Amino acid sequence: MKEGRRDAVGALRMLSSALKNKQIELQRPLADEDVVRVVQGAIKQRKDSAQQYADAGRDELAAKELAEIEQFQAYLPAQLSDADLDGLVAQAVAAVGATGPKDMGAVMKHVLAASAGRAEGSVVSAKVRARLG
Repeated sequence: MKEGRRDAVGALRMLSSALKNKQIELQRPLADEDVVRVVQGAIKQRKDSAQQYADAGRDELAAKELAEIEQFQAYLPAQLSDADLDGLVAQAVAAVGATGPKDMGAVMKHVLAASAGRAEGSVVSAKVRARLG
């Protein structure tokens, strides 16, 4: 606030509000994984909004949404590299005994649990789909 960054303050206030709402909904203090899920949800909403604004030719609003995403990403754990994610997918395929696309759900569940918020679901899905062929 003291730096005069109104956009950043507004984005963080919205995130704080979302966290408080989630705490009220769950009727307990938030665990770290709850906070990560809320932040990831806020990022996903901003990405969807930015895409819609860009499609409508509203580049200034899309840029605002993308700036909010950057603010929120500072509160997430470091994302897994492609090589690390590929390793997790390979381990999950071996652990589940997956043989084809019909086993995608079981592999996804395993990889998402192992990645613990350090990889986006869409990225994991693409990697699993490519691996299972």
